Amino acid sequence: MTNEANGITAFPGEPARPQLTFNLDVDIVVVGGGLAGLTAAREAAAKGASVVVLESRRVGWNASGNNLGTVMPGFGVPIADIIERIGYDDARELWKLSQEGADYVRAAATDDAMRDVALTDGALEVSNVDAGEQLIGRLQTLSEDFATEVEGWQIDRVRESLKTQRYFHAIHYPKAFQVDGRQYVHGLAELAEKAGVKIFEETPVMKVDPDGVRKRVYTQFSMLRCSHIILAGNVHLGSPALRLTATLLPTWRYAALTEPLGAGLADAIAYRGSVMDTDGVDQFRIVDGDRLLWSSHETTRQGDARRYGRKLSRRIATIFPTLGKPAISKTWSGVFGQTVHGMPQIGELRKGMWVVSGFGRQGLNTSAMGGQLVARSILWGDDRWRLLSPFELVWAGGSAGRVAQAFHTWTRGRSAAKGALSRFRERSRARQVVRERAREIRLAAAQARVQADRERAAAAMRQSDDSGSASA
Repeated sequence: MTNEANGITAFPGEPARPQLTFNLDVDIVVVGGGLAGLTAAREAAAKGASVVVLESRRVGWNASGNNLGTVMPGFGVPIADIIERIGYDDARELWKLSQEGADYVRAAATDDAMRDVALTDGALEVSNVDAGEQLIGRLQTLSEDFATEVEGWQIDRVRESLKTQRYFHAIHYPKAFQVDGRQYVHGLAELAEKAGVKIFEETPVMKVDPDGVRKRVYTQFSMLRCSHIILAGNVHLGSPALRLTATLLPTWRYAALTEPLGAGLADAIAYRGSVMDTDGVDQFRIVDGDRLLWSSHETTRQGDARRYGRKLSRRIATIFPTLGKPAISKTWSGVFGQTVHGMPQIGELRKGMWVVSGFGRQGLNTSAMGGQLVARSILWGDDRWRLLSPFELVWAGGSAGRVAQAFHTWTRGRSAAKGALSRFRERSRARQVVRERAREIRLAAAQARVQADRERAAAAMRQSDDSGSASA
């Protein structure tokens, strides 16, 4: 059931896990029961560690349980930007890790613990502007340099699948997929518990003492001793890690599920995978046969999810006019932490103190990747998390946060303007073609009249010559 006012979700049928009220001595304490924390806990336990997860509310209560469930390789930053920052070789290695994260989610989603995860294939990244040459460059980079299966879709094919004039070219990821995010995070918790992880809910961490070989974690009613602490609490870590929280910009996305739309939905949207635009404004897919699941653009302002539901209804009508303003069945929201550089935070902050966070603009693959990397590093000494070291922790609070918000708003407005300009140019080209065709028709008609006049004059002259010859 969704609390539409604040987006906090309670899941009927999901048993509440106990609150921790006694002391424990374990190998690893994970702070945060979301996708990244549960993955790290499950992987560490599977490798022989004793692991406890402390969740301040309920497993998957926020962004981890309120997402569209799209899983594909890559990050929330253009690959060209990653290459520019860390070079081709390291960028390829990072991309490979992101693909391993996607493979991890697919493997977990097919486990018996994943009830009704509703896995479907395909993701389509559509362009809001007419940028065919840029598309070819990206396709070459992804397929040749990063060994990713992709397809380039021309405008005609895009508009055959999506009946709208808003989109132009597209990149199709046939091996990408999507799952029910809520079912996945709870299935992941079950898999973690099967591996031996102890999960405690309604157990906020009050203080962390990272000094010494054995660190200490304090909750309201307990104290835990451990060798490693994994901070996976996103923007909700609060007082135990204020400096870390200050590196994340709280960002909300709102989502809406329409009422059943009947056959009209298939007429407007023939593609069954996830669709997202290159500007990160809209993301949507068909669920339950004839419903539309639609996510809003990012915003740094928290608002009433029901009000955003009405906005999303209007947005759907703008993109697909034949659908009108569909009735909304449910609305919800999730807040996630977005880093200044746009890449996730994964690695060791100090001896035995780990972070796996900052998944704003990222897909489910990166949270799985981060959990795997940290668990492997702790248990196996795998240090590939250092590939992300160039994307250091950057403060995102105070005036910097306001600047980021203003820049984000300006960027979204600029993207919308570029899209409108592309559509205007397309309409202008179409009108120009019509005008040129009309001109060609008029010119052909005029030439035909001139030719007919010449032929009549020639015939008249021949007839006159024939008449003169007969008289002679």
